[in-house]
Amino acid sequence: MPTLTRVRPAFLAEVGRFMAVGGISTGVALVLFNLLVHGFNTDGEALLGDHPIGGYIVANTVGMVVSYELSRAWAFRHRPSRHADGGRTAYVVINAVTMALPVACLLVSRNVLGLDDPLADNISANVIGLAGGLVARFYLFRRFVFHRPISITQLYDDPQDVHADR
Repeated sequence: MPTLTRVRPAFLAEVGRFMAVGGISTGVALVLFNLLVHGFNTDGEALLGDHPIGGYIVANTVGMVVSYELSRAWAFRHRPSRHADGGRTAYVVINAVTMALPVACLLVSRNVLGLDDPLADNISANVIGLAGGLVARFYLFRRFVFHRPISITQLYDDPQDVHADR
């Protein structure tokens, strides 16, 4: 396993871009979740106030769209997709699977611990659950959605063979 001092700067830059995209899309989802579930008015009425899981799923679906577009255009721009749809299907599947962790944390907070307030909802889903899925998504996106660019060594066993075709 590489040590931190041996990690390539390009990898660290990619991690930084991924984290920035995650921060932006999480911010979008966080604001939308709180708007849908808790409302921003004093009377406590919210569109999905009685449905926090549904509100979380709707908010994070919007966040996922933002995340895909920013990932494709910036974070993983140098990694072409090998999928006909640009990797959208794999991206959605990975996000849906990794969304299970924050949803499970929210379910435990609400239904097992009986916590019913905005702070508990946000800590369970948007801190604990989100952190759990972050590392998995980074690995899975790099592995299945945004592949490494093809290098010359993938085309030829010996890079010197490039000139043999002339």
